[in-house]
Amino acid sequence: MRSIVLSSGGPTGFRQRLKHLMWRLIQVLPDRSFVSLKFFSIGGRFPNLDAPRNFTDKVQVRKLYDRDPRFPVMVDKHAVKNLVRDRVGEDYVITTLWVGRDLAEVDWTTIQLPVVVKPTHGSGHGVFLEQQEDINKLLESDLPEKWLETRHHRHNREWAYGQFEPQLIIEEMLQGATDAPDDYRFFVFSGQVRLIAVRLRRKGASYEAFFAPDGTRLDLQTGYRTPASGDVALPASLATMIRVAEQVVRDTDFVRVDLYALEDRVFVGELTLYPGGGFPGCVPDAWDRKLGDMWDLRARPPARR
Repeated sequence: MRSIVLSSGGPTGFRQRLKHLMWRLIQVLPDRSFVSLKFFSIGGRFPNLDAPRNFTDKVQVRKLYDRDPRFPVMVDKHAVKNLVRDRVGEDYVITTLWVGRDLAEVDWTTIQLPVVVKPTHGSGHGVFLEQQEDINKLLESDLPEKWLETRHHRHNREWAYGQFEPQLIIEEMLQGATDAPDDYRFFVFSGQVRLIAVRLRRKGASYEAFFAPDGTRLDLQTGYRTPASGDVALPASLATMIRVAEQVVRDTDFVRVDLYALEDRVFVGELTLYPGGGFPGCVPDAWDRKLGDMWDLRARPPARR
């Protein structure tokens, strides 16, 4: 039973454990104080919440002040599929095999492996089930309960994730040539793709690469994943992927649209409103201000006395 999430390769050790302890201790603080202190603990500066210009600052302002009623649908991994159907069609939707809160209710004789099982209300959790043994291990574990109990909207104050009841979803597993397919992340600002981040999964490790919309590779990295070495080819369906990404979120100031490409098929994985919680390292530092300049942020912080 493999996790769908690979280690980021980010900082570990005693200092990082201290940070996690500090983040738990400050959970009681109001949202604005919490995100400011957590941001500082990661990036060494406080976010500019009153006149944001960097991308990371603008994500914090969105978390604190943007209450767009469409946002909970966008981040709900089950509900968002209807939005995708309405905007680009059924062909781009990953098949759902079951959704609910108790895996004991699943008739596993109707589930054709391999599949993905994950919660609908956040990222960082989920497993691949590829054989009967994997099903048994999952049912014997407490993972599903832990997933449902996790309050993603409290960990990083990402409002939208707390506006619907968490569920578990079983999806058809998309398979690349040798492993799970590569993950193509399209940063869409006001209906236009401006940056493409690629996450590659190779032999149990995760790598990253960044591209301009025209396919030119950019010399960028976040520091949390190893830059992919050698040539990284974008799919032949790149133009279709860009069209799909732009169409799905055409009327939003910013959304990251995560897509998969298999042979002649393109699938929408999920929509991300708060990449990495908007904390330093969620995008390459070298482009933090540049991406911020691309974002005509709709949310406005209230006037401070």
